[in-house]
Amino acid sequence: MKKLILIAMVFTFFGISKIAIAQNQTQIVKGTVLDKQSQAPLLGVNIIIIGTDPIKGGTTDIDGLFKISDVAPGRYDLKLSYVGYKELIIPNVVVTTGKEVSVDIGLEENVNEIKEIIVTSNKKNETINEMTSVSGRSFSMEEVNRYAGGRSDPSRLAANFAGVSSPDDSRNDIVIRGNSPSGVLWRIEGLNIPNPNHFSTIGTTGGPVSAINTNVLKNSDFFTSAFPSEYGNANAGVFDLGFRNGNADKFEHTIQFGALTGIEAMTEGPINKSKGSSYLLAYRYSFTGFAQAIGIPIGTTATPFYQDISFKINGGNTKAGRFTLFGLGGKSKIEFLHDKIDTTDLFADPTKDSDFTSDIGLVGLKHFIRVNEKSYFKTVIGATYSATEYNLDTISKSDVTSSRVLENKTTHIHYSLNTSFNSKINSKLFLKIGAIAEIINLNLFYRTLENNGAWNQRWNYNDFTELLQAYVHVKYSFNDKLTLNVGAHSQFLTLNNSFAVEPRVGFVFHANEKNSFSIGFGMHSQMQPLDVYFFRSIKPDGTYDQSNLSLGFTNSRHFVLGYEILPVKDWRIKVETYYQQLNNIPVSVTPSSFSMLNSGASFNPVDQGYLKNSGTGTNYGIELTIEKFFSKGYYGLITGSLYESKYKGSDGVEHNTAFNGKFVYNALIGKEIKLGKQKQNSFAIDVKVTQAGGRYYTPVDLVASQTALTQILKSDSFAFSQRNTNFFRLDVKAGFTFNSKKHKYAQSIFFDVQNVTNNKNVFAERYNPVTNKINTAYQLGLFPNFVYKIQF
Repeated sequence: MKKLILIAMVFTFFGISKIAIAQNQTQIVKGTVLDKQSQAPLLGVNIIIIGTDPIKGGTTDIDGLFKISDVAPGRYDLKLSYVGYKELIIPNVVVTTGKEVSVDIGLEENVNEIKEIIVTSNKKNETINEMTSVSGRSFSMEEVNRYAGGRSDPSRLAANFAGVSSPDDSRNDIVIRGNSPSGVLWRIEGLNIPNPNHFSTIGTTGGPVSAINTNVLKNSDFFTSAFPSEYGNANAGVFDLGFRNGNADKFEHTIQFGALTGIEAMTEGPINKSKGSSYLLAYRYSFTGFAQAIGIPIGTTATPFYQDISFKINGGNTKAGRFTLFGLGGKSKIEFLHDKIDTTDLFADPTKDSDFTSDIGLVGLKHFIRVNEKSYFKTVIGATYSATEYNLDTISKSDVTSSRVLENKTTHIHYSLNTSFNSKINSKLFLKIGAIAEIINLNLFYRTLENNGAWNQRWNYNDFTELLQAYVHVKYSFNDKLTLNVGAHSQFLTLNNSFAVEPRVGFVFHANEKNSFSIGFGMHSQMQPLDVYFFRSIKPDGTYDQSNLSLGFTNSRHFVLGYEILPVKDWRIKVETYYQQLNNIPVSVTPSSFSMLNSGASFNPVDQGYLKNSGTGTNYGIELTIEKFFSKGYYGLITGSLYESKYKGSDGVEHNTAFNGKFVYNALIGKEIKLGKQKQNSFAIDVKVTQAGGRYYTPVDLVASQTALTQILKSDSFAFSQRNTNFFRLDVKAGFTFNSKKHKYAQSIFFDVQNVTNNKNVFAERYNPVTNKINTAYQLGLFPNFVYKIQF
């Protein structure tokens, strides 16, 4: 810890010494303003920066572009006004001396024909996807990096929102309203990606470390229920992320160093200024070995290594439309050795050696072309890649020799096409029609060594299948108060001809400027994790039976009712209640408590054959959000959820799911203090408290485990009958931002200390073959981290 503080002091001294020369520096705020539905540029939009003295502002040109110069460092709101359109407030625009600010803004046309009526829209409580009726929220890169305990990870940020739980320090899986994390859809720049995390495994959507670099993200959306019809193959929620464009006018660079996130370098700049083309490139390399060396616990004594790269090339405007190339790649590896662990290790086994490697990749080409002033096509073609290899050896107690007992290799490639036609028929009616085609190439190899010395080949598959999706969505505004979103989504899996049609509908009613009501319904379907379809069960005669190949989609129905009030300026209170009914859940053919609803939050594959679609489940609850938007130097967020998550297996008994925590709440507050004579530097502190109900689990059968010398759980009658103690964590993040007075650069250094109280949160109750007892494994204790960043 002393080493950590010393290093931080060196960086801080460097930052302070560099800004000592007095000469004020200002920055540029620029952007593009489009019609939100037709994506046509708007000429003559007035933009002012609230809080500047004298007031600074600008007007858009024929291409919808604006530029405002000589803006002092600080945090501002932008106000946009245009005849016939809703007035819009863009909050929390952070200006530093190290980087120009660029914003892309969509304005919504008034529905009322009486132009004298002024309708104000506040982007603080809206999603980017305007077809959202319920259970949606947008978030910014600035929020991801500002909140305590976030580790620069979008998943961990989402855990602050109502209805979301992530009480596992070792992984970033998110539980949305009691659903398995495997029910979450990740989408980047319109391209679906199975799992955007380092150390990811097939059939999961989470992992220990995100491969998404938050410094390349633009404002993005997160949905928790009854999402718009363009999203399919998901039952729990959606992350719809986008990469921002690089600066098309000026070369800019960022260098960042974090004890956990590693060293990062990013560069961006123009390619052809006349066309508005640009590039953005970012690379990260982990320093977890360094973190361990200075005493930061990471949950295991093994040293994980990972690196990733992200890029986006914006081709600018051409006669053939606008082309954008984007991508992401990551590599990770770790070894768990039996003689290099201690009793606090969450993953290793003193009787086994294991190694794990994981590679992920994504590349896509996006094309935007206008048909006329009100219609356009948007198409994305690309591929995602993931490959893993896991080997397990047992160690002989007599001579410490090793024997290979498990080999697991997977390669998973998705070739995707996502295209949509979008048309603003008039100010009241908007239409979106689209199709998604995914060709899935799978290479699965998984075998285990049985007690008789023979290998059991559980997977052995190398072939293709296809998932085809189509959707239509209509948004109709009866007036400026009442809006209808209605649509349908369909999907077809060629592997076994599974087919689903899913209607979606939602209403939003703005009673007045402060009060609004919303209601939504959606049917959603999801294919099973790919490893489940191709699991092979061995027969008595030694042959194999691929018994899960005909499994159909898991289906769910979402019902949501919401109320939102803006009681005073910069405050929001929202209440949502929901009910989700799940059907066609894969469960065992023979009576059992097994259900696929409990999978998706570990590194282990689903080891179950002979499944059928006859299980059910229910999730229901109520959520509260009280939010103070960032203004006057402070902000706050309180979220709370009370919920139940139940299921029935083929035993016909109702059980708690593995994700039924029953409650979760977060309380977060932050303050920013301006420093210096010109108030261009700042000190910020953020404090967060999280408490979540302990999850249910099936207890260990100690006698059976001692006999077999491996963990064996109790019978189905005990399934998810015991509960971990409640999860509690207090996180504190504090740091400085320094804006140079002489040069165009800015520096920041932040300490992020998680679990300040060193609370012992339970990870698992498990059988330990060394002690021959049931031991309690705990999650991370006091967890300090720091990040230093310079932009120039």
